[in-house]
Amino acid sequence: MSPNTCCICKIFRAEENGISSKLSLEEVLQWSQSFEKLITSKYGPMIYKTYLKTEHSDENIEFWFACEAYKKITSQRKRISVARKLFTTYIQPQAPKEINIDSPVRQEIIKNIQEPTQSCFDEAQRIIYMHMERDSYPRFLESKFYQKLKHRLQTNGDNSMVN
Repeated sequence: MSPNTCCICKIFRAEENGISSKLSLEEVLQWSQSFEKLITSKYGPMIYKTYLKTEHSDENIEFWFACEAYKKITSQRKRISVARKLFTTYIQPQAPKEINIDSPVRQEIIKNIQEPTQSCFDEAQRIIYMHMERDSYPRFLESKFYQKLKHRLQTNGDNSMVN
């Protein structure tokens, strides 16, 4: 067994006591229809984040959902506080969970961070969504992680997923 498979098994065991027992085959199969279906389903984002951890890129989905929450903030004071936190966590160079965005987008956020608007992270969020949709989502669908999960549900909860 490869170290990567071990990692996947360990992660799945950790998740197994939580959401995987609540997953339906129908939901899991819908994830392969589109990235949008995965990210908007009940358990898809949590399972996808678990997979992204194996690729060391879970900051992408964290940032995307943080932006979704940010857009709902109505208080300017809270918006400034959350915008600064998003900036220091994901945007600034050498941030602890720095996301992969191009320099012009980063510079525009830096320019607007003092008076952040509801949409100041929209372009960065769009880029991260595209990265996930084009890069990690196809790998997720082909991964042993997703294939074993799907197989396990197809065989009615057979314990073959966990070695």
